[in-house]
Order: sequence, then structure tokens, then C-alpha cells
Amino acid sequence: MPAPPLHDWNLDPEEAIALQKRLAGDIEREDRIDPVRYIAGVDIGFEEGGEVTRAAVVVLSWPTLVPVEQVVHREPTRMPYVPGLLSFREIPSALAAFALLTQRPELVMVDGQGIAHPRRLGVASHLGLWLDLPTIGVAKSRLCGMHDTVPEAKGEWTPLRHRGETIGAVLRSRLGVKPLYISLGHRLSLPTSLDWVVRCLGRTKLPEPTRLADRLASRRDEKSR
Repeated sequence: MPAPPLHDWNLDPEEAIALQKRLAGDIEREDRIDPVRYIAGVDIGFEEGGEVTRAAVVVLSWPTLVPVEQVVHREPTRMPYVPGLLSFREIPSALAAFALLTQRPELVMVDGQGIAHPRRLGVASHLGLWLDLPTIGVAKSRLCGMHDTVPEAKGEWTPLRHRGETIGAVLRSRLGVKPLYISLGHRLSLPTSLDWVVRCLGRTKLPEPTRLADRLASRRDEKSR
């Protein structure tokens, strides 16, 4: 699954910020999604003090949510940590992981932000552009914006707003746990993004695609691929 080359990764922070602002205009915020047979969950993290980037991808069948394929890819980190530019550190490894898959998903859930980002280009949106796939950001914490208190019942949510714009939904995915921050990534509307996350919830806080990707990523004995 080769990814289309959108841009070079060898950018300084000022160039990366300018690129984010330009690419944000290419994000599709309406539904353009094929019938879903497979959903991918993506978790991207760092090892060895940030020197190595690790991407884990799990592909699940829909609607059974049974895993059918999983890969882990590790490579040297390409960019130092800069607030707001995390996708430039994470996506090269994620693209390499997707290139290892034999089954192309129709929908991708990413552990991170979609448009709920100061420049409206979080890792889920950036990855969606590279893959030309519908993506959803499923984040455990807020990067920007404000919201009201989320009701305690499972499935309740409240809008996340920033600079007068609704950029996501703060979802109570399970009773008694902190909410998730859901935002559209690419080729989806916010209502559809939220609906897919809710439909993929199991007994834990995270939807099954990102839960399984997170679990795979935490297995430190996985060999680099």
C-alpha cells in the first residue's frame, strides 16, 4: 500500500507550520467513505528516550471487530519534539507500518487528534491525507479548545470548541472514566466520526481498533519490522 508523496519530511519547524496551514485546507470534512469491511487502529509512540518511533497497526473486520492482521514498525525518529508538530515525528513510521499490510482498511482510527489541533491538522488528519482514507482522531487528552462538563452516562458527549468553531466531541465512553476527545480526521463529518467510535466501543474506555493497537504497541518484545 504505497502512500502518495505529499511532501518532504526534512523540514524545519517554520516550514512545517506553514505546511500544516496549507494542508489543513485539503481536509475533507464531509463523508466520503466506501462500505466498511475493515477498520484499522493506529497507535504511535516512542522508545529509547524518543530516539525510536514505533507504529502499531491492527486491522479488524467489521462488524465483528475480530483482528485479521497486525504489524509493528520501528525506525529512527526523524524530528525533535515540537509542540503542535507531533505528526511530523509520528507519521513516517505509521506509513511504513501501513505499507506492510496486506489488507487495506476502509476506515482508520488513530490514537491522536484529527482537526482538534490549533492549525486543524493533527496526526489523524495528516495521516488521512497521506493514505487518502477516512480517518478519525481518538485522543485521551485535549490539545486545544474548551467544552462543558460531559454527563456521566456512557455515550454522552459535549462539543469541543475552539475560536468559535466546533472541532470535536468530548465523549464519555464508559461510566466513571475520563472522556475521550473525538475529532474528524479526513473524509468524514464529525457526527459520522462520533457514530463510528461509539459503535466500536466494547467494555473498556477505548474503541476496539485503538485499544488493540495500544495493546500491541505496549508489547516491548515485538521485533522491529
